[in-house]
Amino acid sequence: MSNITSNITPNEPFAAARFIKEIGRGVKGARSLSRDDACLLYSAMLDGRVSDLEMGAILLSMRIKGESAEELAGFIEAAEASFPALDAPAGDYAPIVIPSYNGARALPNLLPLLALLLGRAGAPVFIHGVTTDPGRVTSAEIFSQLGYTPSLDAKQVAEQFARNAPVFMPIEKLAPRMFRLLALRRVLGLRNSTHTLVKIMQPFATPALRLTSYTHPEYLTTLTEFFSTVAPAGRGDVFLMRGTEGETVANAKRAQQITWIHDGECTVLVQKQEPVDDMPPLPADREAATTAKWIEAALRGEVPIPISITEQVEHCLLVSKNLQSRHAGSHHGSHEHIST
Repeated sequence: MSNITSNITPNEPFAAARFIKEIGRGVKGARSLSRDDACLLYSAMLDGRVSDLEMGAILLSMRIKGESAEELAGFIEAAEASFPALDAPAGDYAPIVIPSYNGARALPNLLPLLALLLGRAGAPVFIHGVTTDPGRVTSAEIFSQLGYTPSLDAKQVAEQFARNAPVFMPIEKLAPRMFRLLALRRVLGLRNSTHTLVKIMQPFATPALRLTSYTHPEYLTTLTEFFSTVAPAGRGDVFLMRGTEGETVANAKRAQQITWIHDGECTVLVQKQEPVDDMPPLPADREAATTAKWIEAALRGEVPIPISITEQVEHCLLVSKNLQSRHAGSHHGSHEHIST
């Protein structure tokens, strides 16, 4: 974390007016914050030092203006410093980090299938996200139907990895300060910058492969710039794709473009495909119990796994293994390292 906050008392009220004056002038008049100012502001937000009135003004201003890559860099620096980093297990693969904050709205949510296929191949898979979302079916609910219990602390994460099982950790346990800002959606009725940050953060002390999705096209440009030019170095590689209803699993109807971002370079691994006429066999509905039963049948080989997901698994495993090889013996993280 930057040392710009080192002389600040944790409970000291934070005067945010000068920041709001920059970001709050509307779409045409607003200016982006510097990386250091963004880190300073978001640290204060995480620490609960920003008044409710100023917090509302900040969240709405950023929602209208949109985050710049430099702002995201400052925000993520503060965000990743707000919780202790996790240990990665030893093995042939770097951790594969999968955010899950959207769930299923119309299509069945097959993110748990992706995670289980990766885990079955030997990769450590770490999913973090929300446990419930009104009107949607979350990955957490499907994992529960599959018999997997959430990991609530670093010790349970390590135990689950030792069983070669995918880990699901609720965001309120992984990063409680970020969860508090996520929860403001219920107050304001709108998502805020934290919904983007949870999808790009890297919770491990050592390099990992992050699967990251976007919904709005403008975020493709912003996130590509962020990951390729200003993201903290040494944190691993990223697969960036348009989400399937917001989730980072390939669409069973058609493959989305997947861009691999590594060492400042962008490589297209999967080209966008047109929708297929014949739908592959899918769960009969989006409900958690139905989806879980279908995933179990797919893992047993009784129903075919969508080709787009099979291809995504292959790319994840290859890059994760190469990443682990490149960074073998490295124990450098961007924030506090704790032992599990």
